[in-house]
Formats: sequence, structure tokens, C-alpha cells
Amino acid sequence: MSNSVPHDKLPVPIPPGGLTLSLGGRTAVVTGAGRGLGRAAALALAQAGARLALLGRTEASLLAVAQTIRAAGGTAEAIVTDITVEAQVERAAGLVSDRLGGADILINNAGEAPVGPLLQTRAADIERLLGLNVVAAMTCARMFGAHMMQKGGGRVINIASVVGLTGETNTSVYAASKGALIAFSRTLAVEWARHGITVNAVAPGYFRTDLNAAALDDPQVGERLLKKIPLRRVGQPAELGPLLVYLSSDASAFMTGSVLVIDGGQVAR
Repeated sequence: MSNSVPHDKLPVPIPPGGLTLSLGGRTAVVTGAGRGLGRAAALALAQAGARLALLGRTEASLLAVAQTIRAAGGTAEAIVTDITVEAQVERAAGLVSDRLGGADILINNAGEAPVGPLLQTRAADIERLLGLNVVAAMTCARMFGAHMMQKGGGRVINIASVVGLTGETNTSVYAASKGALIAFSRTLAVEWARHGITVNAVAPGYFRTDLNAAALDDPQVGERLLKKIPLRRVGQPAELGPLLVYLSSDASAFMTGSVLVIDGGQVAR
């Protein structure tokens, strides 16, 4: 006896053409969208057909990304937002609803990655980093997730880090924040499954961005980092985009509560 279930009996019937990576007709919110991995995420999702709401604190960089998307025929709104301020996130959620029809996808990307010994870290520094890397992501999930529930489903993708999975010297506070984000992702996935909202985390390794270019180009630092990566190179921001498109699409409809590592083999060592 076969254990397979006919497609028309599945809770979410598979369309005749199968599940695709198209994001046409959907609105994606990306935090920290003005540069680095956030910019790469926004461009990839726009290329897949999504309307983009670009959140960040620097207007000029957001407008530059929005212009790139519009020049390619896409739709993008730049919304200057400090996501550590709840009232500003609430305002942004309202604007996304009014201008773009409400959020279907949320990429919680904004964050910082300071390094340094714990004994040289002040309590105020710890609180500020946890506020940005963890609390702000939770705030965005609450605000934009409410709109997803009204629409009957959605996707939340939290950008964590391999440092949240492994130990690394001088990153205790950053690692704690990313470990918390991973735990949050798994728990929220269970909580929101009944609403048709999937929640996953992505844990990147070393990627070349404006923030770490100087360190990567330093002969001693760069060589030390590359020795940790079996592929012997760092990632390029554009390489993250296809994974985020997949997690945002119908093709990943049965995936939730997962942590996907993209690190050139670093964690596998």
C-alpha cells in the first residue's frame, strides 16, 4: 500500500505547474537594506518579482538601492527607520500596508558584529547590541507578522551567524545575540505555524561586505580567516540571495524552524 497522499488532498495543494521560486505579487521587507547582505537580499528578492520595502537608518543608501531596483523595472520603497525604536517600526509597518499591500516576507537582517574581550565590554554596550540584534528583530516580527496573519500566511527569515553556533574568541556578546536569534526563530516557527507563517534562520559565515573589507584585506587577518574555511575563500553577498529567495518562496512551504548554514564549510570542520 502506498503511503503517498494525492496532491489534491494536501493541506496546501501543489499548483499544476509545481512550486516555484517566483515572488511576484508579494511584498518583502528587508531591514538594514542599504548595504552589505541586506542590499544583496533586497536585489535578489526584487529580481524574483517581489515588491520591496527597504528599511534602514541611512536615507541615501536606501534610496540608492531603491533606484537600482526601479531601474530594473521593480518596485521599491525606501522607509527610513530605526528598528530599535518600536514606534518607528510600527510606523513603517503602516506605510508598508498602505503603499505596498502589507508584508508577505520579512528579512530581519539589520545588526552589528563588534569584537572584543568580554572583560573590556561595558553593560551599556551589551544592552545596545542585544537591543539591535535580538529585540529589534522581535519587534519587526511582531509588527509585520500581524499583517501576515491578516493575509493568511507569510515568511520570516532571520539572519543569524555561524558564530551563534560555534565558539570564537572575542565574540561572546555577538555570539550570544545570534544564538538568541536562532532560538527565537525555532520557537516562533512552532508558535506561528498554525497561521501559515514559516520562520527560518540563515547562519552566514564570512562574507565580503563594506564593514569587514579592511579586515579581510589585511594579509595576516585575511589569511587566518581563510584557514578556517575549507573552500578557502569568503562569500560574496550575491551568493546569499538565491537562498533567501528559496526561503521566501512557495518552494520552501514545508520548511520552518530550520537553521541553514552558508559558510564555505567552516562549521563542518
